[in-house]
Amino acid sequence: MELTSARVDSWSWGVRLYKTRSMATAACRAGHVRVNGDKAKAAQALHIGDEVRVRNDGFDRVLIVSRLVVKRVGAVVAAECYVDKTPPPPPREEVALVPMRDRGAGRPTKRERREIDELRGHVNE
Repeated sequence: MELTSARVDSWSWGVRLYKTRSMATAACRAGHVRVNGDKAKAAQALHIGDEVRVRNDGFDRVLIVSRLVVKRVGAVVAAECYVDKTPPPPPREEVALVPMRDRGAGRPTKRERREIDELRGHVNE
């Protein structure tokens, strides 16, 4: 028997986007799940071909539904249930390392404090 629709929270839990179904429901309630561009309620019906956007850790995953499941499936089967259209993440910018003092080195001297302020861009007057 082939499914014609499935709940958004049940499907997203079933394909392992969320660890528990209650986490999937909470994500829908918080507005982190969108179906075809609209915020999805947990019980919204999901059909094959729908676009699901899931916000997780500050990044959006864009998935096209290719198979409907209502029970949790293995990782191999879960990967067959959607087509991942997520754009690649932006390149990480080179961040200058902030010098750290060794723990237990005591308070910085006046000279070291001036060097720290200079690195941080503070203006001494």
